[in-house]
Amino acid sequence: MVLNLKEVWGYKDLLMMFVKRDFVTYYKQTILGPIWFFIQPIFTTLVYVFVFGNIAGLSTDGVPKVLFYLSGVTIWNYFADSFNKVSTTFKDNQQIFGKVYFPRIITPLSIVSSNLIKFTIQLLLFFGFLSYYLISGEDSISLNSVALLLPLLVGLMAGLGLGLGMMITSLTTKYRDLVFLLQFGIQLLMYATPVIYPLSTMPEKYKIFIQLNPMTGIIETFRYGFLGSGSFSSMLLLYSTLSTLILLLLGTYIFNKTEQNFIDTV
Repeated sequence: MVLNLKEVWGYKDLLMMFVKRDFVTYYKQTILGPIWFFIQPIFTTLVYVFVFGNIAGLSTDGVPKVLFYLSGVTIWNYFADSFNKVSTTFKDNQQIFGKVYFPRIITPLSIVSSNLIKFTIQLLLFFGFLSYYLISGEDSISLNSVALLLPLLVGLMAGLGLGLGMMITSLTTKYRDLVFLLQFGIQLLMYATPVIYPLSTMPEKYKIFIQLNPMTGIIETFRYGFLGSGSFSSMLLLYSTLSTLILLLLGTYIFNKTEQNFIDTV
């Protein structure tokens, strides 16, 4: 269960090289390139506004629909992208792992780090829309001190994506069915997270199940801090923190056990 940070630091140049590789090659040979970082959340938000906000009429706790959905999309995309890509670490890098030694944990760490660049860009996009509504005098939005917890929320998202991803990638070396399950499992998980709806609108008999999702406390805290939407629950955030630590430790343990002999089963 030990994460040898000293050894990882010794390979920091390799980590940075992997981060650069992931960031540069992802949109290589595309016409718009990094502009897709902006296009994807904007189009997703517009679809959510039209489908869930206008057609389905779901509540957004009184805040502008664009800000409500964009906040959820920005937070969810970072977690989902990290989880999804870390979950195929062994399968995608089996040729490298079989030829040269380096701490295998470097690869999932590079994925989470490169996705952090994308998240930062999309977060700036959210701040741009937020600034517009604040300048225009939108009185349904209220910034508060909870927004200062943003670094903690980013760390929790990274930890969740890393921990869960390492667990799944370790299991897929033997059970390839999980690869197919993962493709629609992440999408289903989004509907069990208050991305397109506020937690306050959920009936009490279902709210407890939504709160069991560690991402719920993260998204609700982010929205309360930057939009004043919903209510802040320190217990819910504490649950998300403890769940992240447990999943990260468990994921590290399973990953370390699997990397010793995965090349024989992959």
